[in-house]
Amino acid sequence: MVFARLAQSGARQAEILEVVLRHGWDYMRRLLSFGKAGEPQLPPPMVLRNILVDLGPVYVKLGQLLSTRPDLLPRDYIEALSTLQANVPPVPWSGVEMVLRQQLRQPLEQVFNSIETESVAAGSIAQTHRACLSSGEWVALKIQRPGLEAVVERDTRLIRSIAELVAQTEFGKLADVVSLADEFCRAIQAELDFTQEAHHTDQLRQHLQGSRWFDSAQLVVPQIHWPLTTPKVLAMEWIDGQPLLEADRSDADPKKIARMLTRAFFQQICIDGYFHADPHPGNLFYLGSGRVALLDCGMIGRLDPRTQQILLEMILAIVSLDAQRCAELTLDLAPPEQPVSLAQLQNDYERLLRQYYTLSVSELDFSQLFYEVLQAARRNHIRIPGNLGLCAKALANLEGIARQLTPDYNLPEQIRPLMADVFRAQLVGEAPLPSLLRTALDLKNLSLQSPRQLELLLSRITSETQRWNLSLRELEGIRSSLDNSANRLSYSIVVGSLIIGAAIISAQTQRFQVFGLSELLFAVASVLGLWLIISILRSGRLRG
Repeated sequence: MVFARLAQSGARQAEILEVVLRHGWDYMRRLLSFGKAGEPQLPPPMVLRNILVDLGPVYVKLGQLLSTRPDLLPRDYIEALSTLQANVPPVPWSGVEMVLRQQLRQPLEQVFNSIETESVAAGSIAQTHRACLSSGEWVALKIQRPGLEAVVERDTRLIRSIAELVAQTEFGKLADVVSLADEFCRAIQAELDFTQEAHHTDQLRQHLQGSRWFDSAQLVVPQIHWPLTTPKVLAMEWIDGQPLLEADRSDADPKKIARMLTRAFFQQICIDGYFHADPHPGNLFYLGSGRVALLDCGMIGRLDPRTQQILLEMILAIVSLDAQRCAELTLDLAPPEQPVSLAQLQNDYERLLRQYYTLSVSELDFSQLFYEVLQAARRNHIRIPGNLGLCAKALANLEGIARQLTPDYNLPEQIRPLMADVFRAQLVGEAPLPSLLRTALDLKNLSLQSPRQLELLLSRITSETQRWNLSLRELEGIRSSLDNSANRLSYSIVVGSLIIGAAIISAQTQRFQVFGLSELLFAVASVLGLWLIISILRSGRLRG
């Protein structure tokens, strides 16, 4: 089935192979020759980035997705892929005009006073044009590139097929590349529907309104013009501004801008669980007077309440350089069916954090440390949820932008008071008095029920009817090893017994029939012994 789908994409395969060979990457040859490798030897980061750019918009999006997975790739790859932007020329106006007319299903002359035919921005999925509505309102029209759906369908089908091949390797099983490919294919299909981005934009704006941590008037999320928004056309409020790091910000304090962005993203991640996952400098526009616009909500991350709580505690553990707590929280995030050694993970974190013990909090590069923690989890075969990778990327982008705004910016110092506020709210709730009364009521119930429960426990113990169910972690591997050792020892005893028996029979008699029996026993013992040796060698270790 896999090879049939690959055969159907033969032309595209040839094109991909030509691009790969042009960049001097020979890993594909080793992979197709089924050479065994624990983890694929990727090309250098910038070579991989250039390969993806040359392969087109779908592979650029794949690289952007991989840049959100520091649990899979080293930091230098994450940094290289984070800069991926499809370098594609804009489609001529005639092409996008056809898409616009098909989507709106009404004469453009009745809807718009004017449309600027020269695009203001062009990407791998769409390009943006400035237009004036018949009401006089200026809007940004994000129009999907014509013919893109067929390209996406072809390339995603091929990516799924390649993932199924790579899944046969040890790295493919560990990284669960089939699930990663499925996640990517779903993400890019969703990105082709601009109504989803419109809903993301509206929801993000609603979450950020009326915040108690920053002035929500200073952070602008554009309004969506729903009558003109379709799956292939997104109409939104026109934002007059310049990219944040390129604009003249002399009318504002850069420290206040950095603090406002930190508080806004901390609220998105740790309170709302719904955050803009790609706050790179091109998506932040400066509007003057300290106001910043947050654009392009196509990539949104979500965190459930349990993951939010674990993430909060993990951030605190990382800042405090607490390796033991960090290991415990990491295992809380891992799928329960994965056997992982807590002691080994803690030792790895100890070695990692030891190099930061002599640094002050102001010298700590938090995003780099967070990446390294996720990398250590990957080396211990722990699958971190993908949305945590999105969170790590968002924090890294935010910290990078803030450091360019103000060089002495320090993320841990900025978020510590916010974390204290969150933990305080979790302890006492939004209404302290009712929480206190509920706690008092629980204590009263506990004091009334405890004597009866204690009496019942003592009664069961004295009557020998109490049963204790104990479950000790990390003993399954030892039990399995002991079973293997016992089996092989028994096997060896049987082989030795056959040899000794054959030798005794051969020495005690010269009769042909009995002599034949001894030869048969020698042959059986030889075969069984050879089988035992092969099984030990195939295990990779001379172990029981």
